[in-house]
Amino acid sequence: MKRLLAALCLCTVAAGAHAEISQKFGPLEIHYNALTTDELQPEVARAYKIERSKTRGLVTMSVLKQNNVGVPTPVPAKLSVYVTNLNQQLANIEMREIKEGTAIYYLGEFRVTPPDTLKFTATIEVAGEPKREMVFNQKFYK
Repeated sequence: MKRLLAALCLCTVAAGAHAEISQKFGPLEIHYNALTTDELQPEVARAYKIERSKTRGLVTMSVLKQNNVGVPTPVPAKLSVYVTNLNQQLANIEMREIKEGTAIYYLGEFRVTPPDTLKFTATIEVAGEPKREMVFNQKFYK
């Protein structure tokens, strides 16, 4: 279904430190993951023009909405994401939309200097739904 997210799940299972997680907001389900880009398989990084590095991070997000029969379906969204490190330095993450068949997901790259714990704040806007905000933390190890 989703080549990148499937590849990310495989590499995160191997890494053990990261896992895709989700949060629900009414009919919306937001899946997200953050990792250093050196964890990506080289062919995945090449396909999505992502530089592999221990000091570059990647956040992936997808937004699903229950359709009229209750099945979660990918929907387009406007995402605003920023990240704060332990020193309270703030950076905006530009998210780019990827469409593969019926799948829609968003990728954003950021700088990270492990070890660090980053706080991600995302605002999610989907047509016909109230604006949502979510926060999650991710530890990055050397």
